[in-house]
Amino acid sequence: MKTAVITGASRGTGYACALKLAGMGYNIAVNCHKNSCLLDKLEEETRKYNIKCIKHTGDIGIFENAASFFGIIEKEAGVPDVLINNAGVSYIGLLQDMSPGEWDYVLRTNLSSVFNCSKLVIPLMLKRKSGKIINISSVWGCTGASAEVAYSASKGGINAFTMALAKELAPSNIQVNAIACGIIDTDMNKSFSKEELDAIKEEIPACRIGTPGDVAALVCQLAESGSYLTGQVIKLDGGWI
Repeated sequence: MKTAVITGASRGTGYACALKLAGMGYNIAVNCHKNSCLLDKLEEETRKYNIKCIKHTGDIGIFENAASFFGIIEKEAGVPDVLINNAGVSYIGLLQDMSPGEWDYVLRTNLSSVFNCSKLVIPLMLKRKSGKIINISSVWGCTGASAEVAYSASKGGINAFTMALAKELAPSNIQVNAIACGIIDTDMNKSFSKEELDAIKEEIPACRIGTPGDVAALVCQLAESGSYLTGQVIKLDGGWI
């Protein structure tokens, strides 16, 4: 039975990915920063699939926490087949008003967590000479967004990280890809008013905002994709950007 690791799995896209992968027969190892009760709910929802659900709570932007998580995974499930780096936070505001602590938090959560988890999973995947690393990014990492400089920088970092690491790991049959999401209907975008969301919808050729299920569907396709698909940053935005 295959095992998928999903960070930021207590809600939104991470939760949807975990549910869909569990439904495909994957054991899941899930992490969140604080909301352990939501991981308990996820575990309850996945019981019907007769798979193993390994739960961990902690800030994986801190290397020691990520190492603890992967130690548990290796002990309980062996070598992960798929890593989905999904943990992320946003910050909306002018850069001049952002504190150094806020900058560090966004970069640690969004980018350092990708480094930490990838660094820890690579030696395990090398043992099997196979694996998939899927990074959840954003279209703002491709183009930048006003009033979201730190978020854009972190996602741009993920995009470059993805392309570089894919080249490094391709000879070992480990594929690395990223999904650059457009606006997705998650708590991260609850700060937008209905009027603002309606205005954004008018700009999107697909005439709608994306769903966590849209992201989960593409994640599962990448998890099962062939070995020649690697180093790609795939926009999932309804044709928006």
